[in-house]
Amino acid sequence: MITVLLAEDMHLVRGAVVALLAREPDITVVAEVSAGDAVLPAALACRPDVAVLDVDLPALDGIAAAAELRAGIPGCRVLMLTALGRPTVLRKAMAAGVDGFLVKDAPPAELADAIRAVANGRRVLDPALAAAALRLRDNPLSEREIEVLRQAADGAEIDEIAARLYLSKGTVRNYLGMIVTKLDARNRLDAVRIAAEQDWL
Repeated sequence: MITVLLAEDMHLVRGAVVALLAREPDITVVAEVSAGDAVLPAALACRPDVAVLDVDLPALDGIAAAAELRAGIPGCRVLMLTALGRPTVLRKAMAAGVDGFLVKDAPPAELADAIRAVANGRRVLDPALAAAALRLRDNPLSEREIEVLRQAADGAEIDEIAARLYLSKGTVRNYLGMIVTKLDARNRLDAVRIAAEQDWL
């Protein structure tokens, strides 16, 4: 019997997944939680074979909860569920040691199959999403440069960005110049477009 911990903050979705898995003869849900910070304590109490975690959990997101779980119970396999299959989220999940990544609009039978697969030591990834993740560029921007570019993406002018981020106008100009250079962009607007397409903002 494969024991499962389910972390999903939407009660209706959580109930539907539990009902779905209850129909599987070899899978049983042994714990349900609705927040990311409850994942590790629940897992320590019931020692599940597989943790099925939603990416967007309150208190602690699913990826951070997966990393905590990996450190606390290395033998527990992790299957991540997400409503939005974004390549950058997949990359972050893989870096956190997730064993599988499934979009929520997958056919119901795929969830049970994915749980069985990760329980048996296999990886489960959506092929199209995995291919898109491989095509992503590494983000060359620093956290501060991303902050500046986010402000520019919101339409803020140099003096507004400087005031909001407590920087001088010259420093903001320097940051924007470096961003354009690093992204090989034509100008600030092109840099915003490139960063948005890569999901860096």
